[in-house]
Amino acid sequence: MSVTRRYDLGNARLRAAVRNPRDAGHSVSGEAIATPPPLLQHDKTPTMTRRADRLFQIAELLRGRRLTTAQQLADWLHISPRTVYRDVRDLQLSGVPIEGEAGIGYRLNRSASLPPLTFTVDELAALAAGARMLETWGGASFAKGARGALAKIASTMPADKRATLDRLPIFAPSFHIKGEFAEKVDALHLAIDRNRIVSFAYRDRKGAQTERRVWPLGLFYWGARWTIGAWCELRGDFRNFDVEEIRELQVVEPFPDMEGRRLADFLRHVEVKQR
Repeated sequence: MSVTRRYDLGNARLRAAVRNPRDAGHSVSGEAIATPPPLLQHDKTPTMTRRADRLFQIAELLRGRRLTTAQQLADWLHISPRTVYRDVRDLQLSGVPIEGEAGIGYRLNRSASLPPLTFTVDELAALAAGARMLETWGGASFAKGARGALAKIASTMPADKRATLDRLPIFAPSFHIKGEFAEKVDALHLAIDRNRIVSFAYRDRKGAQTERRVWPLGLFYWGARWTIGAWCELRGDFRNFDVEEIRELQVVEPFPDMEGRRLADFLRHVEVKQR
């Protein structure tokens, strides 16, 4: 099962709009070759990157893709084409089987192996915090995925780094989380992944309850709270629902991929409403 689609909610107006989901009676309501791949899609600000990290990013960006030009890599990584040429040459000299040449483009066979990852203490802390929060606040599938990812990362580390990971004083207690809530997150995750309509009883912030059938588009985590953005059949518009207030949830028939009712449309609609 793929991970639930996630999108950049950095825009303050957009963030404010989807933060208020319990009022179900109110609307919450690109050139492809130049678009960064998912590895870098949310990194829009130039940063000072360690060279080792940059070399790894270049190799990952080239893996299994068609020819990628030095200018594309330079744009994605916020470096100069000259730096790309130098980095690619160094990768080739170190044994990474990058094919192609300057002025034409580069690619790396998907089956090529790369050296093991290394992480700083801050990076380990961020990974551990994210995984432990998902174990607590996500459903069973998120929790299993988080544990598995952390275990795989730990298995590639030297003993001292594994010990650092084990000692990190970052916790997300789960004793207060009801099993029913985790089951709802799992069901919604499944519905989004498989494009299935969900039906449920919903109570808004005024206490009014309605029966809803929605096309679930994305799960959003707001720190101790999940919401779901969806196309609501009852309202004929986009709505945002607090998962805590969903009752009698059922995953039913598939919904079509329809222009104007996709997650990207939902996000654009929210942003326009906040202008």
